[in-house]
Amino acid sequence: MSTLLIEGGHRLSGTVEVEGNKNAALPLLAACLLTTEECVLTNVPRIGDVEVMARLLLDLGAEVEGIGSTTLRIRCPTITKDDPDPALVGRLRGSVLLLGPLLARRGRARLARPGGDFPARRTIATHLDALIAMGARVRHGAGHDLEAPNGLAPASLYLYEASVTGTETALLAAAAARGVSEIRHAACEPHVVELCRFLASLGVGIAGAGTSTIRVEGGAKLGRAEHRLWGDYIEAGSWAVVAAVTGGDIEIRGARCEDMEVVAAVLRRMQIACAIDGDVVRVGESTLQAAGRITTGLWPGFPSDLVSLVTVLATQAEGRTLVHDWMYELRLFALEQLSGMSADLFLCDPHRIIVTGPRRLRGSKLDSRDLRSGMALIAAALAADGQSRLSPLETVERGYGRLVERLQGLGARVARMT
Repeated sequence: MSTLLIEGGHRLSGTVEVEGNKNAALPLLAACLLTTEECVLTNVPRIGDVEVMARLLLDLGAEVEGIGSTTLRIRCPTITKDDPDPALVGRLRGSVLLLGPLLARRGRARLARPGGDFPARRTIATHLDALIAMGARVRHGAGHDLEAPNGLAPASLYLYEASVTGTETALLAAAAARGVSEIRHAACEPHVVELCRFLASLGVGIAGAGTSTIRVEGGAKLGRAEHRLWGDYIEAGSWAVVAAVTGGDIEIRGARCEDMEVVAAVLRRMQIACAIDGDVVRVGESTLQAAGRITTGLWPGFPSDLVSLVTVLATQAEGRTLVHDWMYELRLFALEQLSGMSADLFLCDPHRIIVTGPRRLRGSKLDSRDLRSGMALIAAALAADGQSRLSPLETVERGYGRLVERLQGLGARVARMT
């Protein structure tokens, strides 16, 4: 495992370009299993999670060219097994997206417990409920063992929660079920819409993408497709926070303006100079003010993936900010290390934290316990006085490609140590 050595207190400036959305890349790769024809994905993020998913496809018998680059070519004329490599599955929560395509192509799917951030505390009940509604049967055994010997059937279903990956699991299964399915209480995030667009380009009939009710006409023979991934707005928001906490001036390119509005709304409430022009976001030097309250929400609410980063931002803002993540309780616990950096935090409960600022942070030894809080701690270390060490760096690189190189390009004094 690698350690990132960070010398804080330096203003960052320059231009950074985001790659494709990590949360879109994983379901798009899973969708490629539904067709025997070639699929080409471009603007693919060069990150750890995408490489793991690509290697899972290889393990299942797919042909994948371009791993580690921004262009992937995937062909799946045959799927040779229904039990993906448990070691790879254990590294990636998104491996759950393989269940629907495997049931469609093989009639059975045997998946070890998916890994990723906090695997023991994040269930896949919504995913399983959707698959069972479409005719899958659960077999008893270790991990998740399902079968659909007669194929998947269309269904009208209501998701207990508007889970993003749960919605994507339902979409992938419905694309293979002959007939019309309706998914209600569906997630509306941009990456769900992107999956719908990709499935439509394969030949699936889809209506209602971006709304809470999606109708899918599936079961047709699917063809080939090419798709350029939309820019990752979570990554763009992360760079915006890095600019703000370091008093910097950064131009962020590649994210769609309609996706960045929800992020920019919170930044502007904190008096951060943030301008959007097409796919360019400019964050300039600002005098940060507390936002009062920041609450996550289902899209188009403020994304939970940015809660850790906005909490770091609040440590540098004048006044008191209540950060409320009602969706997940574990992101805030991962930020307890900020207290050791002299941040003024009060954890009200697993979902709410009060941040009082501004505080001069000091460098510290940091533990990247999950992807998003790891990036948040890097932002804190960049703003802090002195030196910090964060490890393992690989946790953060699961979602941020060429991280060290890009930080250095903005003037950050960072170095990888192994």
